[in-house]
Amino acid sequence: MKRAAARIPMPRPQRRAADGAWRTRLNQALQAHQKGDLDTAERLYKKVLGQEIAQPDAMHYLGVLCHQRGRSDEAVELIRAALEATPNHPDAHNNLGNVLKESGRLAEAEASYRRALTCSPDHHNARVNLAVVLEAQNRLDEAFATYQAALERAPHHAHAHWMLGRALCDHAECVEDMERAVQCFRRAFELDGRNLAVLQHLAMTLYALKRKDEAREVYRDWLSRDPDNPVPRHMLAACGGAPAPSRAGNAYVRDTFDRFASSFDQQLLEYLDYRAPQVLVDAFKRVLPKATDTLDVLDAGCGTGLCGPLLRPYARRLVGVDLSGGMLEKARQRGDYDELAEAEITAYLQQHAGSYDAIASADTLVYFGDLAPVFAAAFAALRPGGWFGFSLEANQGEGIELCASGRYRHARRYVEDALHAAGYVDVRIAADSLRKEAGQPVASWVVLARRVPDGEVANMASKCMGNPQE
Repeated sequence: MKRAAARIPMPRPQRRAADGAWRTRLNQALQAHQKGDLDTAERLYKKVLGQEIAQPDAMHYLGVLCHQRGRSDEAVELIRAALEATPNHPDAHNNLGNVLKESGRLAEAEASYRRALTCSPDHHNARVNLAVVLEAQNRLDEAFATYQAALERAPHHAHAHWMLGRALCDHAECVEDMERAVQCFRRAFELDGRNLAVLQHLAMTLYALKRKDEAREVYRDWLSRDPDNPVPRHMLAACGGAPAPSRAGNAYVRDTFDRFASSFDQQLLEYLDYRAPQVLVDAFKRVLPKATDTLDVLDAGCGTGLCGPLLRPYARRLVGVDLSGGMLEKARQRGDYDELAEAEITAYLQQHAGSYDAIASADTLVYFGDLAPVFAAAFAALRPGGWFGFSLEANQGEGIELCASGRYRHARRYVEDALHAAGYVDVRIAADSLRKEAGQPVASWVVLARRVPDGEVANMASKCMGNPQE
């Protein structure tokens, strides 16, 4: 289950005796920042700092903005400079912790949250964030104790209930943990009915507990509150409350991954034991030439670019394609790709016939039910002799199943038949587990298939026709 990034609150700046002009400009910057107009906000923060050098509120919130724009090192420097001027500012310590946590600097983040609590023991967001970062360090006893302390101090803090529910789901050891998570999610929504994302976690947990009717009702409730949202519409189908589509819609995929782009890597690697990129590239190593950067490689559904550094040694040219602009921005920051394209992968493949020697797709085709169109498009995009490698979730029964996670599972026989029908040869399917869900391993397939080299096509045609002289 995915965990949202700790929120970055933007309280009003501390009052300081100062010239009214820059104060007005700072308030304008804050208003623009809160509305999401980052260009205007950044320009105004910098103007404030041009008038009032080292003004701590402007440095603090400019640091928050820099992090939002992917300039996290700059953000750390700015917020730390603000704290030199106002060392007892709990919001600044909390925001510094958020930046450090989302940059993977967990020990430093923990220290920042603890400093925020020293400055203000009732800073409830900082206490919840401290629990999150303890959990990320796998210090689970401390994390759960901190969640509990947050709720004891602030029993009406909706975010604390929500995050505790997520932690219980991610580390569930028994049914009672999941049942308690349901209670947390219900209480979180009672306290903050604006947070519709809680309903997704509630419904998924109910479904995992086999309380399917209740799960469907939660999705229907969510859809009635937000009828234009593609997420509850898709998830209602995933729970059997509506016909299953042949694949997840573009709007659902884009919305889901744009929302989680900032914390996606942390969620997968730290909470879900995500292994798909490494396992898939290890499979490629057995069939591709040694890493001599001679191939044109496509990362289809590249996300934040976790496959990028693993594929780079093989690639003369490495291209990534994804529907989510937020995910592509994270991939761009890694610097491994020669090109990144925002597009639906089947359409992209259809437009790039004969362009690639290898196509990798880690944990992307789980959002496709009918695989025939994307298999055909990948076949056309490969050069003769090229390899297509991808991962799927395994259906141990027959055919295709849309699961309560919103992801599809495919039977081995279905995958084999669909690949052969598309023209692939040398199909290799290995069973594995590439991630966890609700604390349990998810059965998966790691698949390789090849487009026949030109010479082999001629040989196969000759064998099929027979020798006319015989």
